[in-house]
Amino acid sequence: MYPDVQLFIDGQWRASDDGRTIPVLNPATGETLGSVAHADVTDLDQALAAAERGFEIWRSTPAYDRYKIMQKAANLMRERADTIARILTQEQGKPLVEARTEVMSAADIIDWLAEEGRRTYGRLVPSRNPLVEQKVIKEPVGPVAAFTPWNFPINQVVRKLSSALAAGCSIIIKAPEETPASPAELIRAFADAGIPAGVIGLVYGVPAQISSYLIAHPIIKKVTFTGSTPVGKQLAALAGSHMKRATMELGGHAPALVFDDADIELAARVLAGAKFRNAGQVCVSPTRILVQRGVFEAFAEKFVGLTREIKVGNGLEQGTTMGPVANDRRIPALTALVKDAVHAGATLHAGGEAIEGPGYFFAPTVLSGLTTEMRIMNEEPFGPVALLVPFDTVEDAVKESNRVPFGLASYAFTTSMKTAQILSNRIEAGMLSINHLGIGLPEVPFGGIKDSGYGSEGGTEAIEAYLNTKLVTQFNL
Repeated sequence: MYPDVQLFIDGQWRASDDGRTIPVLNPATGETLGSVAHADVTDLDQALAAAERGFEIWRSTPAYDRYKIMQKAANLMRERADTIARILTQEQGKPLVEARTEVMSAADIIDWLAEEGRRTYGRLVPSRNPLVEQKVIKEPVGPVAAFTPWNFPINQVVRKLSSALAAGCSIIIKAPEETPASPAELIRAFADAGIPAGVIGLVYGVPAQISSYLIAHPIIKKVTFTGSTPVGKQLAALAGSHMKRATMELGGHAPALVFDDADIELAARVLAGAKFRNAGQVCVSPTRILVQRGVFEAFAEKFVGLTREIKVGNGLEQGTTMGPVANDRRIPALTALVKDAVHAGATLHAGGEAIEGPGYFFAPTVLSGLTTEMRIMNEEPFGPVALLVPFDTVEDAVKESNRVPFGLASYAFTTSMKTAQILSNRIEAGMLSINHLGIGLPEVPFGGIKDSGYGSEGGTEAIEAYLNTKLVTQFNL
Protein backbone atom coordinates (compact mmCIF):
# COMPACT_ATOMS: atom_id res chain seq x y z
CA MET A 1 0.00 0.00 0.00
CA TYR A 2 1.28 3.44 -0.93
CA PRO A 3 -0.32 6.37 0.93
CA ASP A 4 -1.55 9.59 -0.63
CA VAL A 5 0.62 12.22 1.03
CA GLN A 6 -0.69 15.31 2.77
CA LEU A 7 0.87 18.49 4.12
CA PHE A 8 1.75 18.68 7.82
CA ILE A 9 0.97 22.15 9.18
CA ASP A 10 0.44 23.22 12.80
CA GLY A 11 0.34 19.63 14.01
CA GLN A 12 -2.29 18.50 11.48
CA TRP A 13 -2.15 16.34 8.37
CA ARG A 14 -4.25 18.07 5.73
CA ALA A 15 -4.82 18.71 2.06
CA SER A 16 -3.78 21.97 0.46
CA ASP A 17 -6.27 24.81 0.64
CA ASP A 18 -7.11 24.54 -3.06
CA GLY A 19 -7.06 20.74 -3.10
CA ARG A 20 -4.39 20.43 -5.78
CA THR A 21 -2.20 17.32 -5.91
CA ILE A 22 0.86 16.06 -7.80
CA PRO A 23 1.09 12.46 -9.09
CA VAL A 24 3.85 10.23 -7.67
CA LEU A 25 5.41 7.67 -10.01
CA ASN A 26 7.16 4.37 -9.38
CA PRO A 27 10.52 4.66 -11.20
CA ALA A 28 10.76 0.88 -11.59
CA THR A 29 7.51 0.69 -13.56
CA GLY A 30 6.62 4.23 -14.62
CA GLU A 31 3.17 3.71 -13.09
CA THR A 32 1.39 6.14 -10.79
CA LEU A 33 1.64 5.19 -7.13
CA GLY A 34 -0.49 7.92 -5.60
CA SER A 35 -0.44 11.67 -5.11
CA VAL A 36 1.01 14.37 -2.90
CA ALA A 37 -0.68 17.60 -1.81
CA HIS A 38 0.45 20.73 -3.67
CA ALA A 39 0.96 23.70 -1.32
CA ASP A 40 0.29 27.26 -2.42
CA VAL A 41 1.03 30.61 -0.79
CA THR A 42 -1.91 30.39 1.60
CA ASP A 43 -0.61 27.05 2.88
CA LEU A 44 2.90 28.50 3.24
CA ASP A 45 1.55 31.45 5.23
CA GLN A 46 -0.15 29.06 7.62
CA ALA A 47 3.02 26.99 7.93
CA LEU A 48 5.06 30.13 8.65
CA ALA A 49 2.68 31.37 11.33
CA ALA A 50 2.70 27.92 12.93
CA ALA A 51 6.51 27.77 12.83
CA GLU A 52 6.73 31.13 14.58
CA ARG A 53 4.45 29.92 17.37
CA GLY A 54 6.17 26.54 17.50
CA PHE A 55 9.57 28.16 17.88
CA GLU A 56 8.49 30.03 21.01
CA ILE A 57 7.31 26.74 22.53
CA TRP A 58 10.29 24.65 21.47
CA ARG A 59 13.03 27.11 22.40
CA SER A 60 11.57 27.21 25.92
CA THR A 61 11.41 23.41 26.16
CA PRO A 62 14.33 22.11 28.25
CA ALA A 63 17.00 20.33 26.23
CA TYR A 64 16.39 17.14 28.19
CA ASP A 65 12.69 17.13 27.26
CA ARG A 66 13.55 17.79 23.62
CA TYR A 67 15.93 14.86 23.80
CA LYS A 68 13.23 12.52 25.11
CA ILE A 69 10.82 13.37 22.30
CA MET A 70 13.52 12.94 19.68
CA GLN A 71 14.61 9.63 21.17
CA LYS A 72 11.02 8.38 21.06
CA ALA A 73 10.79 9.37 17.39
CA ALA A 74 13.99 7.43 16.68
CA ASN A 75 12.56 4.33 18.30
CA LEU A 76 9.34 4.66 16.30
CA MET A 77 11.41 4.77 13.10
CA ARG A 78 13.08 1.52 14.10
CA GLU A 79 9.74 -0.13 14.90
CA ARG A 80 8.30 0.95 11.55
CA ALA A 81 11.44 0.32 9.49
CA ASP A 82 10.07 -2.47 7.30
CA THR A 83 6.92 -0.56 6.35
CA ILE A 84 8.75 2.72 5.70
CA ALA A 85 11.47 0.98 3.68
CA ARG A 86 8.89 -0.54 1.36
CA ILE A 87 7.33 2.88 0.80
CA LEU A 88 10.75 4.38 0.12
CA THR A 89 11.65 1.70 -2.43
CA GLN A 90 8.36 2.11 -4.26
CA GLU A 91 8.80 5.84 -4.78
CA GLN A 92 12.60 6.10 -5.11
CA GLY A 93 13.65 2.77 -6.59
CA LYS A 94 16.61 1.71 -4.47
CA PRO A 95 16.78 -1.94 -3.36
CA LEU A 96 14.78 -2.74 -0.26
CA VAL A 97 17.90 -3.53 1.77
CA GLU A 98 19.31 -0.06 1.00
CA ALA A 99 15.98 1.54 1.88
CA ARG A 100 15.85 -0.22 5.24
CA THR A 101 19.44 0.82 5.94
CA GLU A 102 18.44 4.43 5.26
CA VAL A 103 15.57 4.20 7.75
CA MET A 104 17.74 2.67 10.46
CA SER A 105 20.49 5.19 9.78
CA ALA A 106 17.95 7.98 10.22
CA ALA A 107 17.09 6.65 13.67
CA ASP A 108 20.78 6.67 14.61
CA ILE A 109 21.13 10.27 13.39
CA ILE A 110 18.15 11.37 15.48
CA ASP A 111 19.57 9.62 18.54
CA TRP A 112 23.02 11.13 18.20
CA LEU A 113 21.85 14.69 17.60
CA ALA A 114 19.29 14.41 20.41
CA GLU A 115 22.14 13.53 22.76
CA GLU A 116 24.33 16.28 21.35
CA GLY A 117 21.52 18.79 21.91
CA ARG A 118 21.91 18.23 25.64
CA ARG A 119 25.49 19.44 25.36
CA THR A 120 25.17 22.75 23.53
CA TYR A 121 27.18 24.48 26.20
CA GLY A 122 28.11 28.11 26.38
CA ARG A 123 31.15 29.12 28.38
CA LEU A 124 32.54 31.58 30.88
CA VAL A 125 35.42 33.73 29.65
CA PRO A 126 37.95 34.85 32.29
CA SER A 127 37.67 38.59 32.75
CA ARG A 128 40.40 41.22 32.99
CA ASN A 129 38.40 42.79 35.81
CA PRO A 130 37.46 40.63 38.84
CA LEU A 131 34.13 42.46 39.06
CA VAL A 132 33.14 41.61 35.49
CA GLU A 133 31.48 38.37 34.44
CA GLN A 134 31.68 37.37 30.76
CA LYS A 135 29.25 34.71 29.53
CA VAL A 136 28.95 33.21 26.06
CA ILE A 137 25.42 31.89 25.49
CA LYS A 138 24.20 29.63 22.67
CA GLU A 139 20.66 30.34 21.49
CA PRO A 140 18.57 28.75 18.69
CA VAL A 141 18.68 30.87 15.55
CA GLY A 142 14.91 30.67 14.91
CA PRO A 143 12.53 29.08 12.38
CA VAL A 144 14.35 27.21 9.62
CA ALA A 145 13.48 26.57 5.97
CA ALA A 146 14.88 23.28 4.65
CA PHE A 147 14.93 22.03 1.06
CA THR A 148 15.78 18.41 0.31
CA PRO A 149 16.21 16.15 -2.78
CA TRP A 150 14.89 12.77 -3.81
CA ASN A 151 18.03 10.60 -3.76
CA PHE A 152 17.88 9.97 0.02
CA PRO A 153 14.34 11.09 0.85
CA ILE A 154 14.64 10.37 4.58
CA ASN A 155 18.29 10.95 5.38
CA GLN A 156 18.52 14.28 3.58
CA VAL A 157 15.63 15.49 5.74
CA VAL A 158 16.65 13.88 9.02
CA ARG A 159 20.05 15.60 9.22
CA LYS A 160 18.48 19.04 8.90
CA LEU A 161 15.46 18.22 11.02
CA SER A 162 17.40 16.65 13.89
CA SER A 163 20.01 19.41 14.00
CA ALA A 164 17.35 22.10 14.07
CA LEU A 165 15.27 20.37 16.74
CA ALA A 166 18.29 19.59 18.91
CA ALA A 167 19.25 23.27 18.84
CA GLY A 168 15.72 24.40 19.78
CA CYS A 169 14.58 25.64 16.35
CA SER A 170 11.31 25.06 14.54
CA ILE A 171 11.53 24.00 10.91
CA ILE A 172 9.54 23.97 7.67
CA ILE A 173 10.67 21.24 5.29
CA LYS A 174 10.08 21.38 1.56
CA ALA A 175 10.55 17.69 0.79
CA PRO A 176 10.82 16.20 -2.72
CA GLU A 177 7.64 15.78 -4.73
CA GLU A 178 9.07 12.68 -6.50
CA THR A 179 9.53 10.86 -3.17
CA PRO A 180 7.10 12.42 -0.68
CA ALA A 181 5.78 9.52 1.39
CA SER A 182 8.96 8.33 3.11
CA PRO A 183 9.88 11.78 4.52
CA ALA A 184 6.24 12.11 5.58
CA GLU A 185 6.66 8.91 7.59
CA LEU A 186 9.71 10.44 9.27
CA ILE A 187 7.64 13.46 10.27
CA ARG A 188 4.83 11.14 11.43
CA ALA A 189 7.26 9.49 13.85
CA PHE A 190 7.99 12.88 15.42
CA ALA A 191 4.31 13.80 15.52
CA ASP A 192 3.48 10.50 17.21
CA ALA A 193 6.36 11.05 19.62
CA GLY A 194 4.67 14.22 20.88
CA ILE A 195 6.41 17.09 19.09
CA PRO A 196 4.41 20.29 19.83
CA ALA A 197 2.24 21.71 17.05
CA GLY A 198 4.08 24.13 14.80
CA VAL A 199 7.58 22.89 15.57
CA ILE A 200 7.67 20.88 12.31
CA GLY A 201 6.02 21.81 9.04
CA LEU A 202 6.07 19.71 5.87
CA VAL A 203 5.11 21.08 2.46
CA TYR A 204 5.35 20.11 -1.21
CA GLY A 205 4.70 22.02 -4.41
CA VAL A 206 6.62 24.06 -6.98
CA PRO A 207 10.22 24.16 -5.67
CA ALA A 208 11.11 27.60 -7.07
CA GLN A 209 7.92 29.16 -5.73
CA ILE A 210 8.28 27.67 -2.26
CA SER A 211 11.99 28.45 -1.91
CA SER A 212 11.68 32.07 -3.05
CA TYR A 213 8.73 32.66 -0.73
CA LEU A 214 10.13 31.00 2.38
CA ILE A 215 13.71 32.26 2.12
CA ALA A 216 12.63 35.88 1.71
CA HIS A 217 10.04 35.73 4.50
CA PRO A 218 11.03 37.55 7.70
CA ILE A 219 9.90 34.66 9.95
CA ILE A 220 12.61 32.40 8.48
CA LYS A 221 16.02 32.94 10.08
CA LYS A 222 18.05 30.05 8.63
CA VAL A 223 18.14 28.25 5.26
CA THR A 224 19.49 24.78 4.56
CA PHE A 225 19.56 23.12 1.13
CA THR A 226 20.82 19.90 -0.40
CA GLY A 227 20.84 19.65 -4.18
CA SER A 228 22.60 20.73 -7.34
CA THR A 229 25.27 23.41 -7.40
CA PRO A 230 23.42 25.74 -9.84
CA VAL A 231 20.25 25.75 -7.72
CA GLY A 232 22.28 26.01 -4.51
CA LYS A 233 24.04 29.12 -5.77
CA GLN A 234 20.70 30.76 -6.55
CA LEU A 235 19.30 29.96 -3.11
CA ALA A 236 22.52 31.03 -1.36
CA ALA A 237 22.36 34.36 -3.20
CA LEU A 238 18.73 34.82 -2.18
CA ALA A 239 19.53 33.96 1.44
CA GLY A 240 22.48 36.34 1.39
CA SER A 241 20.37 39.19 0.06
CA HIS A 242 18.18 38.82 3.17
CA MET A 243 21.12 38.20 5.54
CA LYS A 244 19.89 34.70 6.31
CA ARG A 245 22.36 32.13 7.59
CA ALA A 246 22.67 29.22 5.14
CA THR A 247 24.04 25.70 4.92
CA MET A 248 24.59 24.43 1.37
CA GLU A 249 25.33 20.76 0.63
CA LEU A 250 25.76 20.73 -3.14
CA GLY A 251 27.11 18.59 -5.96
CA GLY A 252 30.33 16.65 -6.20
CA HIS A 253 32.57 14.80 -8.64
CA ALA A 254 34.46 12.70 -6.13
CA PRO A 255 37.93 11.40 -6.94
CA ALA A 256 39.05 8.00 -5.66
CA LEU A 257 42.82 7.47 -5.74
CA VAL A 258 44.16 3.91 -5.95
CA PHE A 259 47.95 3.63 -5.52
CA ASP A 260 50.33 0.86 -6.54
CA ASP A 261 50.74 -0.25 -2.93
CA ALA A 262 47.01 -0.51 -2.24
CA ASP A 263 45.04 -3.69 -1.63
CA ILE A 264 43.57 -3.84 -5.14
CA GLU A 265 40.93 -6.41 -4.27
CA LEU A 266 39.69 -4.28 -1.38
CA ALA A 267 39.77 -1.05 -3.40
CA ALA A 268 37.82 -2.52 -6.32
CA ARG A 269 35.18 -4.10 -4.09
CA VAL A 270 34.66 -1.03 -1.91
CA LEU A 271 34.60 1.43 -4.80
CA ALA A 272 32.26 -0.66 -6.96
CA GLY A 273 29.85 -0.97 -4.05
CA ALA A 274 30.00 2.76 -3.37
CA LYS A 275 29.77 3.79 -7.01
CA PHE A 276 26.64 1.82 -7.85
CA ARG A 277 24.83 2.25 -4.53
CA ASN A 278 21.51 3.98 -5.13
CA ALA A 279 22.24 3.73 -8.87
CA GLY A 280 25.06 6.22 -8.45
CA GLN A 281 22.66 8.93 -7.32
CA VAL A 282 24.80 9.91 -4.35
CA CYS A 283 26.51 13.28 -3.96
CA VAL A 284 29.58 11.58 -2.43
CA SER A 285 29.69 8.77 -5.00
CA PRO A 286 33.26 8.00 -6.20
CA THR A 287 33.17 8.90 -9.89
CA ARG A 288 36.68 9.75 -11.13
CA ILE A 289 38.57 6.61 -10.10
CA LEU A 290 42.25 7.49 -10.51
CA VAL A 291 44.47 4.41 -10.58
CA GLN A 292 48.28 4.38 -10.56
CA ARG A 293 49.51 3.02 -13.86
CA GLY A 294 51.32 0.00 -12.43
CA VAL A 295 48.05 -1.54 -11.20
CA PHE A 296 45.64 0.05 -13.65
CA GLU A 297 44.96 -3.05 -15.75
CA ALA A 298 44.55 -5.33 -12.72
CA PHE A 299 42.20 -2.90 -11.02
CA ALA A 300 40.17 -2.26 -14.17
CA GLU A 301 39.69 -5.99 -14.78
CA LYS A 302 38.47 -6.54 -11.23
CA PHE A 303 36.25 -3.43 -11.19
CA VAL A 304 34.61 -4.20 -14.55
CA GLY A 305 34.01 -7.78 -13.42
CA LEU A 306 32.23 -6.59 -10.28
CA THR A 307 30.19 -4.15 -12.38
CA ARG A 308 28.94 -6.91 -14.63
CA GLU A 309 27.80 -8.93 -11.60
CA ILE A 310 25.33 -6.22 -10.54
CA LYS A 311 21.71 -7.34 -10.80
CA VAL A 312 19.57 -4.45 -11.98
CA GLY A 313 15.85 -4.57 -11.32
CA ASN A 314 12.87 -3.56 -9.23
CA GLY A 315 14.10 -2.77 -5.73
CA LEU A 316 11.27 -4.83 -4.24
CA GLU A 317 12.44 -8.01 -5.98
CA GLN A 318 14.74 -10.33 -4.07
CA GLY A 319 18.32 -10.33 -5.33
CA THR A 320 18.22 -6.87 -6.88
CA THR A 321 21.45 -5.01 -6.14
CA MET A 322 20.74 -1.84 -8.14
CA GLY A 323 17.40 -0.23 -8.85
CA PRO A 324 16.31 2.35 -11.43
CA VAL A 325 17.35 5.96 -11.59
CA ALA A 326 14.77 8.13 -9.89
CA ASN A 327 13.07 9.77 -12.88
CA ASP A 328 12.93 9.88 -16.67
CA ARG A 329 15.09 13.03 -16.78
CA ARG A 330 18.18 11.07 -15.75
CA ILE A 331 18.16 8.70 -18.75
CA PRO A 332 18.79 11.27 -21.54
CA ALA A 333 21.24 13.17 -19.32
CA LEU A 334 23.36 10.06 -18.69
CA THR A 335 23.09 8.90 -22.30
CA ALA A 336 24.34 12.25 -23.59
CA LEU A 337 27.36 12.25 -21.25
CA VAL A 338 28.38 8.72 -22.20
CA LYS A 339 27.91 9.31 -25.94
CA ASP A 340 29.96 12.51 -25.76
CA ALA A 341 32.84 10.63 -24.10
CA VAL A 342 32.74 7.66 -26.49
CA HIS A 343 32.53 9.95 -29.53
CA ALA A 344 35.64 11.76 -28.24
CA GLY A 345 37.59 8.49 -27.93
CA ALA A 346 36.69 6.95 -24.57
CA THR A 347 36.47 3.15 -24.25
CA LEU A 348 33.22 1.65 -23.01
CA HIS A 349 33.81 -1.47 -20.86
CA ALA A 350 30.27 -2.05 -19.58
CA GLY A 351 26.80 -0.57 -19.88
CA GLY A 352 26.48 2.81 -21.50
CA GLU A 353 22.79 2.84 -22.28
CA ALA A 354 19.28 2.60 -20.91
CA ILE A 355 17.82 -0.86 -20.31
CA GLU A 356 14.76 -1.53 -22.45
CA GLY A 357 11.41 -2.08 -20.80
CA PRO A 358 9.25 -0.26 -18.29
CA GLY A 359 10.81 2.01 -15.70
CA TYR A 360 13.90 4.19 -15.70
CA PHE A 361 16.83 1.77 -15.76
CA PHE A 362 20.36 2.62 -16.89
CA ALA A 363 23.00 -0.10 -17.11
CA PRO A 364 25.99 0.10 -14.74
CA THR A 365 28.65 1.77 -16.87
CA VAL A 366 32.46 1.86 -16.87
CA LEU A 367 34.56 4.12 -19.13
CA SER A 368 38.30 4.53 -19.62
CA GLY A 369 40.48 6.39 -22.12
CA LEU A 370 39.11 9.69 -20.85
CA THR A 371 40.47 13.21 -21.24
CA THR A 372 39.83 16.31 -19.15
CA GLU A 373 38.06 17.96 -22.10
CA MET A 374 35.19 15.47 -22.01
CA ARG A 375 31.98 16.68 -20.39
CA ILE A 376 31.70 13.67 -18.10
CA MET A 377 35.09 14.48 -16.57
CA ASN A 378 33.77 17.89 -15.56
CA GLU A 379 30.03 17.44 -14.98
CA GLU A 380 28.65 15.29 -12.18
CA PRO A 381 26.89 12.34 -13.89
CA PHE A 382 24.77 11.53 -10.82
CA GLY A 383 24.13 8.06 -12.06
CA PRO A 384 25.72 4.59 -12.37
CA VAL A 385 28.77 5.68 -14.39
CA ALA A 386 32.37 5.09 -13.27
CA LEU A 387 35.39 6.73 -14.91
CA LEU A 388 38.76 4.92 -14.78
CA VAL A 389 41.76 7.20 -15.25
CA PRO A 390 45.46 6.22 -14.94
CA PHE A 391 48.06 8.40 -13.22
CA ASP A 392 51.80 8.18 -12.65
CA THR A 393 52.76 10.13 -9.52
CA VAL A 394 51.18 11.38 -6.32
CA GLU A 395 51.52 14.88 -7.74
CA ASP A 396 49.51 13.88 -10.83
CA ALA A 397 46.79 12.34 -8.68
CA VAL A 398 46.48 15.40 -6.45
CA LYS A 399 46.40 17.72 -9.45
CA GLU A 400 43.56 15.81 -11.11
CA SER A 401 41.66 15.47 -7.85
CA ASN A 402 41.70 19.23 -7.33
CA ARG A 403 41.17 20.21 -10.98
CA VAL A 404 37.37 20.44 -10.92
CA PRO A 405 35.52 23.17 -8.98
CA PHE A 406 33.85 20.63 -6.66
CA GLY A 407 35.19 19.66 -3.25
CA LEU A 408 32.78 17.39 -1.42
CA ALA A 409 34.06 13.83 -0.87
CA SER A 410 37.29 12.11 -1.84
CA TYR A 411 38.72 8.63 -1.34
CA ALA A 412 42.13 6.99 -1.40
CA PHE A 413 43.60 3.51 -1.08
CA THR A 414 47.24 3.20 -0.05
CA THR A 415 49.35 1.44 2.56
CA SER A 416 51.88 4.28 2.62
CA MET A 417 51.59 6.58 5.62
CA LYS A 418 53.59 9.18 3.71
CA THR A 419 51.16 9.15 0.81
CA ALA A 420 48.19 9.31 3.16
CA GLN A 421 49.68 12.34 4.90
CA ILE A 422 50.32 14.13 1.60
CA LEU A 423 46.72 13.54 0.58
CA SER A 424 45.43 14.69 3.97
CA ASN A 425 47.32 17.95 3.52
CA ARG A 426 46.65 18.64 -0.15
CA ILE A 427 43.33 17.17 -1.31
CA GLU A 428 40.79 20.01 -1.63
CA ALA A 429 37.62 18.44 -0.25
CA GLY A 430 35.46 18.61 2.81
CA MET A 431 35.91 14.86 3.40
CA LEU A 432 38.69 12.36 2.68
CA SER A 433 38.25 8.65 3.46
CA ILE A 434 41.35 6.44 3.23
CA ASN A 435 41.18 2.63 2.80
CA HIS A 436 37.48 2.42 3.70
CA LEU A 437 34.14 4.22 3.45
CA GLY A 438 33.97 6.38 6.57
CA ILE A 439 31.70 9.19 5.37
CA GLY A 440 28.17 9.92 6.54
CA LEU A 441 28.21 8.67 10.14
CA PRO A 442 26.18 10.82 12.57
CA GLU A 443 29.19 11.74 14.70
CA VAL A 444 31.47 13.07 11.93
CA PRO A 445 31.22 16.28 9.86
CA PHE A 446 29.51 16.02 6.47
CA GLY A 447 29.97 18.86 4.01
CA GLY A 448 32.07 20.30 1.22
CA ILE A 449 34.06 23.27 0.02
CA LYS A 450 34.38 25.21 -3.25
CA ASP A 451 31.34 24.66 -5.50
CA SER A 452 30.20 21.78 -3.28
CA GLY A 453 28.86 24.25 -0.73
CA TYR A 454 29.60 25.24 2.84
CA GLY A 455 28.59 24.21 6.32
CA SER A 456 28.32 20.75 7.83
CA GLU A 457 25.46 18.35 8.49
CA GLY A 458 27.22 15.95 10.82
CA GLY A 459 29.19 15.96 14.04
CA THR A 460 29.02 18.75 16.56
CA GLU A 461 29.28 21.21 13.66
CA ALA A 462 25.76 20.26 12.58
CA ILE A 463 24.10 21.88 15.60
CA GLU A 464 26.41 24.90 15.58
CA ALA A 465 24.85 26.00 12.29
CA TYR A 466 21.48 26.39 14.09
CA LEU A 467 22.76 28.40 17.06
CA ASN A 468 23.46 32.07 17.60
CA THR A 469 26.33 33.09 19.85
CA LYS A 470 25.57 35.84 22.36
CA LEU A 471 28.04 37.55 24.67
CA VAL A 472 26.72 38.80 28.01
CA THR A 473 29.23 40.90 29.91
CA GLN A 474 28.19 42.24 33.30
CA PHE A 475 29.89 44.56 35.74
CA ASN A 476 28.79 43.55 39.21
CA LEU A 477 28.14 46.69 41.24
